[in-house]
Amino acid sequence: MPVFDYDPPERFVAGALGQPGARVFYLQARAEGRLTTVALEKLQVAALAGRLDELLDEVLRLSGGSAHVPAVAPADLTDDAPLDVPLAEDFRVGTMALAWDAERSQVVIEAQEVIDEDDLDSSDPAVLRVRISAGAARAFTRRALQIVAAGRPPCPLCGQPLDAAGHVCVRLNGYRGGEAAS
Repeated sequence: MPVFDYDPPERFVAGALGQPGARVFYLQARAEGRLTTVALEKLQVAALAGRLDELLDEVLRLSGGSAHVPAVAPADLTDDAPLDVPLAEDFRVGTMALAWDAERSQVVIEAQEVIDEDDLDSSDPAVLRVRISAGAARAFTRRALQIVAAGRPPCPLCGQPLDAAGHVCVRLNGYRGGEAAS
């Protein structure tokens, strides 16, 4: 099982390429001349960002405010740069896990490769493991949520994403709604 371990990375970000509605989402970690890029779904990026914030809020609450966890992303950790190139997908993410390392005051993020049912016995899944500070985790979350929100606008009636030509809206009983203005 290949393990791509970053403790800590120089950079750990979520990013997306493509047009809204057809974007491909990635996590990228970089350190010491190594670059690991894994593909995942938009919902996985959103879930990771949401759970990271919940984890950090809980650590802060349980410590009574004494943990070294910023309430918001520190401005100096903002990373709005594009994904690093070359963009070569190392694997596609299936499951993810989060943990708080209290001894080191770090978040541990693991993204495990999705394995086909045919390959279950033949190989162990690859894993991307990243250890980052609480501040870096808040900065990651901020960027990830911005990337997720940069997709197609939601229909004002049903909340489903609108394509350029609108969509079949369930609130309009199947009639085409949300036509884009010219």
